[in-house]
Amino acid sequence: MGRKIKLKVSSRVLKKRSRRGSFAGAKHCRFCANDENEAMLNYKNAGLLKSFITERGKILASRISGTCTLHQRELTAQIKNARVMALLPYTAAKI
Repeated sequence: MGRKIKLKVSSRVLKKRSRRGSFAGAKHCRFCANDENEAMLNYKNAGLLKSFITERGKILASRISGTCTLHQRELTAQIKNARVMALLPYTAAKI
């Protein structure tokens, strides 16, 4: 007849569902927001570029930093230029 069958849902799936609805919201590229920030994306602006580098000196991925693909490529190029000009370190300082 018309009996409903209730499926068991594992705790792993429930955790995954709850993570999806987090408070973080969608990531937006800060350089796409307005053109003023795009002008700031320069190898001379080491303070801005430092926020896109880990403690170890690695460049953050776009999925973590929230930048779009176009600006992530430009950001990577500017970080590499800043490293060549010795404004940013290649690796972490050894203690």
